[in-house]
Amino acid sequence: MNNKLLVLIINDMVIFPNNEVRIEYDNLYDSQMIDIVNKIEDDLMLIVNPIDEENIDITSFPKYGVLGKLKLKMNVPNGKTRIIIEGISRVELSSFVEDCNFFKADYKLIEIKEDDECKNYFNILIKSLENYIAKVPYMGNAILGQLNGMNSLDELCDLIVSFLPLKYNDKKKYITTVDPIERCKFLIADMNRDLKFVELEQKIELEVEKEINQSQKEYFLREKIKLMQQEIGDSKGKDSEVVVFTKKINKLKCSTKVKDKIKREIERYDSLNNNSPELGMLREYLDWMLNLPWNKFTKDTDDLNKVKNILDSSHYALTEAKERIIEYLAVKQNTNNLKSPIICLVGPPGVGKTSLALSIAKSLNRNTAKISVGGINDEAEIVGHRRTYIGANPGRIIQGIRKAGTANPVFIIDEIDKMTKDIKGDPASSLLEVLDPEQNSKFSDHYIEEEFDLSKVMFIATANYVEQIPYELKDRLEIINISSYTEYEKLDIAKNHLIPRALEEHGLTPLQVQITDEAIMLLIRNYTKEAGVRELGRMISSLFRKIVKKILLDKNKVFYNIDFFVVEELLGKKKYLYTETSEVDEVGVVNGMAYTVFGGDILPIEATLFKGSGNLILTGSLGEVMQESCHIALDYIKSNMDKFNIDNKILLENDVHIHVPEGAVNKDGPSAGVTITSALISLLLNKKVSRDVAMTGEITLRGRVLGIGGLKEKVIGAHRASIKKVFVPLENEADLEEIPKEIKNDIEFIKVSNYSDIYNYIFKR
Repeated sequence: MNNKLLVLIINDMVIFPNNEVRIEYDNLYDSQMIDIVNKIEDDLMLIVNPIDEENIDITSFPKYGVLGKLKLKMNVPNGKTRIIIEGISRVELSSFVEDCNFFKADYKLIEIKEDDECKNYFNILIKSLENYIAKVPYMGNAILGQLNGMNSLDELCDLIVSFLPLKYNDKKKYITTVDPIERCKFLIADMNRDLKFVELEQKIELEVEKEINQSQKEYFLREKIKLMQQEIGDSKGKDSEVVVFTKKINKLKCSTKVKDKIKREIERYDSLNNNSPELGMLREYLDWMLNLPWNKFTKDTDDLNKVKNILDSSHYALTEAKERIIEYLAVKQNTNNLKSPIICLVGPPGVGKTSLALSIAKSLNRNTAKISVGGINDEAEIVGHRRTYIGANPGRIIQGIRKAGTANPVFIIDEIDKMTKDIKGDPASSLLEVLDPEQNSKFSDHYIEEEFDLSKVMFIATANYVEQIPYELKDRLEIINISSYTEYEKLDIAKNHLIPRALEEHGLTPLQVQITDEAIMLLIRNYTKEAGVRELGRMISSLFRKIVKKILLDKNKVFYNIDFFVVEELLGKKKYLYTETSEVDEVGVVNGMAYTVFGGDILPIEATLFKGSGNLILTGSLGEVMQESCHIALDYIKSNMDKFNIDNKILLENDVHIHVPEGAVNKDGPSAGVTITSALISLLLNKKVSRDVAMTGEITLRGRVLGIGGLKEKVIGAHRASIKKVFVPLENEADLEEIPKEIKNDIEFIKVSNYSDIYNYIFKR
């Protein structure tokens, strides 16, 4: 027989020859296939258990399967299809094809000729089965009734394996094993293995029964020993723990309510049976309650100058954050009654948010507790698990307080903007009770079950993006923005902090190694690209490692002066290159100013013109807002063509293409509006714009220039690119105060409120 039949793929059961199976389907694929099989003559199909159940294709089908027949098909009220399939014979499969989302295959019936050896194995298998049924309690005698008149080893193997409680993957090997003697050997091995498990279970049950009797005996003996110990004044075990707990609670400084609670739990612990499973859980609870710093405080430093000196010595810049701490301490000293602030330091990675918080704790003479809530999606991580759960523990807040050892530490909560929400709860909402000054004096952890006063704790949260902080938390926080360091700030940090520390770590002295300012600036500009100084510290360490290697290999402890050329020799080619201005003035090219988490850079915007029908083409991975800025700029020009002396025919008969280089980098934001407008006017008037000029600002359809963010970083990037004039929005005038003096001396700032100011300056002079 060699006809293609449909293939029924089954992933959870094995159908054997001479065996009927009832199946319910609700899968669309299987239902469609059964409908087709029901219409085929004789209702025949090929039943296959795939080798790879996750990626089903022709290569995942085995060589052998079962020829099956559909005996019954009916639809049941629950929307499923119930069928009965009878396995007819084991078959060899070949020539698999896929037809209309179904698989078909050729098959060949496998004929098995049994000899005297098969008869011998038949008798051995019957005896093994009878022994198995007699010893295995969950194996019934129903199978024996089906053996009458059976004399084929092949049929016997298929019948027995269909009854055995084997796993799905173990049963699959019986389909692909054609030789009945091999299958017989597998069956005998599987039954013997099962018998060993049964014998082991019976042995364990006997031992458990003995242990129960032994535990009862031990209980009475233990009670007698307890009485004898009391008589001689010697107590150990649980009784000694009760004594220790009682001594601790007498020394514990906490409220009367908490003390009463602990005393009740100690009495309950004392009354429990030594074998009670609750004993360990209660011991753990008492350990937590007795070791929490309920009323243990450290005294804050009163000398504000000392606090200021510590903060200044540990961190360069960060003026706003330091001022806020000094203000808090000043008001607290003046009133002697002030709730601790809930500060949130927001800034890019590596700018020193966490280390600043640690320095604040050091300057205040307070202990420190630190947790990270990034990725937390279970509110029990914050407020603890209830004691009814096995393995319950307090939340991270109480755990941090215990580690700190005082009730007024500086508590750092890292990555507050990276919490997630799912079916386990909303941890951000759970933090409300912690960070709300009106609530945290009565914080209740689910495990502790008693109120703990967090009002004396100074919470300092950190985040990378203020927009991602949950709104309900943001309302309780005092946001302090920490911007990325300028190149000059990084230079000072490297000279005063990173290099001295790296020298000490590598066993070097300033007499052995010195590094020039030009070399440090090269590291900052061309070997690192970051907002903070982490990578800069790693690059300095890399330099010093290579110096140490040279000293030890050459056995030459001479003086090393690391300059511009030595850096390139030791660290290789430059990793990062910043955008540089064009060598000549060009038509349709104007320098914009970009802000990234790594700092500022210039952003040349190019515009060109060619024959067309007035279309606007935008390229360079522009975001939605930046695309809108391009349309606004063009429409503003169209509505003021007379004012700008532009011929309308140019736009009607040509297409305009605006491109921002580095197309692989996504760019978005409204601050390129005035730059795009200037590039278009330069193109349409065929007038060059000086390469020494850069500009930033959002433009409106009426030509107003609106304020932008990140001006400090943008100006630093422009200064690095040798820009001499910068147009900035009038609204950002106050931001110019943050720009370092050395940059202000090199750049002329022109403040504008309307685009006409830029036009008159560039195109009318």
